[in-house]
Amino acid sequence: MLLASQPVLFAQEHTEQPDSTQHEVEKEKFNAGEMIIHHISDAHEIHLFGDAAIYLPVILYADNSVKVFSSSHFYHNEKHFTNAEGESEHYYEYNGFVMHHEHIYAAADGGISLNAETGEVNNASVLDFSITKTVTGILITCLVLLLIFGTVARGYKKRKGSAPKGLQSFMEPLILFIRDEVAIPSIGAKKADRYMPFLLSTFFFIWIANILGLIPFIGGFNVTGTLSVTLVLAAIVFIITTISGNKHYWGHILWPPGVPLPIKFILVPIEVAGLFIKPLVLMIRLTANITAGHIIILAFVALVLIFGQMGAAAGYGVGVGSILFMVFMFFLELLIAFLQAYVFTLLAALYFGDATQEAHH
Repeated sequence: MLLASQPVLFAQEHTEQPDSTQHEVEKEKFNAGEMIIHHISDAHEIHLFGDAAIYLPVILYADNSVKVFSSSHFYHNEKHFTNAEGESEHYYEYNGFVMHHEHIYAAADGGISLNAETGEVNNASVLDFSITKTVTGILITCLVLLLIFGTVARGYKKRKGSAPKGLQSFMEPLILFIRDEVAIPSIGAKKADRYMPFLLSTFFFIWIANILGLIPFIGGFNVTGTLSVTLVLAAIVFIITTISGNKHYWGHILWPPGVPLPIKFILVPIEVAGLFIKPLVLMIRLTANITAGHIIILAFVALVLIFGQMGAAAGYGVGVGSILFMVFMFFLELLIAFLQAYVFTLLAALYFGDATQEAHH
């Protein structure tokens, strides 16, 4: 029996392995939740199809030195241990490091050290600067942005005063839409141009990142469904709003005019909390909507596989309906990809406009 107060070391050589028949049954059993989480979570590889994958560079700082190697060394060295609940789990080990649930730790005597009570990893964490799947998606999105706007800029430079052609004719209505329907109505004609570079960058970054996540067989990127990405975007909106705030804006937050004194002691904390709640809502809304779309599509894929294990007839019967609904969801997600980019940009513009508006007399 394991003592709850003591950490226990689990490694492949210390664990009694299940017999081959039981292992094959566990291997064949499909886990829908694990499949879905694997596809929407960040990883150190880009899974394409089957056993095909692109292994990304692992960059670690440990023992006062930088370690760089391919993540294939992890994924090709799988080991197993039995957790506190008696279930079999796997981890990866290489060169004095272990990877468990895509988190990298220093190896503890060649294995994973878990707390028997909480099941948490006791291994020492290392600084991980790896190029993960999400980082790769960000780099691809930025590269696409540079290519698109570089091409459009060269087109305007060559054909000054002429009608737009090619990619210009596609991008110009979108740029004018953000300026005329988002920035100017929300911020005002005099100040809109000041915020246009950020609003355009945000809109097209989110839109292209969303589209990237819908392209099949390239790894299932979930850039804007990752909290760390949306947190940075929301933090930038918060910083710009805070810096842009004028005397009128801060006066209404810290000491609202025309409000009785007792009410101010209630209203001011709410207004101050609102400064942080607004960008928080931006972050959660974008993350939840994009991740939910991926989960729904993957859930219907899992449904086909689950019924397929019950029998071929059940698999084909459910498969037809699931595929039709997945196609419908895919086209719906194309619309949502645009709408979420638009909503995030619109709300950011509204926050900027609220911070910069002048007092009305």
